[in-house]
Amino acid sequence: MLLFLNFFKKKKKVFPPKQMHTKSQKPKQTNEHIATRKGEIGEYKIDIQLDQLPKGCRYLSDLLVSNPKAKSGYSQIDHVVLTSHGIFVIETKNYQGTIYGGKDRKTWLVNGKFKMMNPFVQNYGHIKALTSLIDKKYRDLFISMVSFTKRSTFKVGDDYRKIASNELIVYDVELSEFLHRKVSVLKIHHKEPLLSENDIDTIYHAFLNANITDPEMIEKHKHALKTNTLVEDSSSSSTCVICNKPVSQKVEAFCLSNKKFNGKVFCYAHQKTAH
Repeated sequence: MLLFLNFFKKKKKVFPPKQMHTKSQKPKQTNEHIATRKGEIGEYKIDIQLDQLPKGCRYLSDLLVSNPKAKSGYSQIDHVVLTSHGIFVIETKNYQGTIYGGKDRKTWLVNGKFKMMNPFVQNYGHIKALTSLIDKKYRDLFISMVSFTKRSTFKVGDDYRKIASNELIVYDVELSEFLHRKVSVLKIHHKEPLLSENDIDTIYHAFLNANITDPEMIEKHKHALKTNTLVEDSSSSSTCVICNKPVSQKVEAFCLSNKKFNGKVFCYAHQKTAH
């Protein structure tokens, strides 16, 4: 009888032991990683703006061309926009804080302390490098633009915001708007296009063909920039407020632009403990 009843009993399922799922810790991001990420986001915003350009415009991004007058021997140009009424060369900046400067200043200031090269002087060098690649008749058609993120404010004079100027400072989110407005003003003064479709195509391919893609040459350029940065960084006279250890100009700029540090400078070791 017992055997008969046992036959009808359901067999108890045996499940394998549950695996323990441990939450993997994300690697801590360094200041360099954060800065790189912010730069990528900034470039993404610019790309969105450039995709909104009117029909007939063409653009190139991240060009590296030969420039014997530059410290590295090259010019790295963020963006070039070709329109029927002008060639826009755009330099992008990812600073946070108040930007102080003017046309007569070779260096500008971030938050009144950290020095940066006047971006229009920098962009002038880029334009000179580009003009050497094309016919001389196009050299007066360049417009210099510098784009900052919305994390910054400008104290650089009103001239850079006037659409009549050939040197314009804009926020990244308004880049396409300023391009449209500038082209519209140029069309009023020049009824006929200053650049034909054939001109635009010729210039586009001249810049594209001059673009350096050799990995070794790109690394050489990066190394030269890094070396120059280290030389400039060593000129900082700031020291950590806790250990009195000298810090680079790059570290000083990071601290001064970060509200968390309240205008004080900390070395890498003490930035985590700063309040």
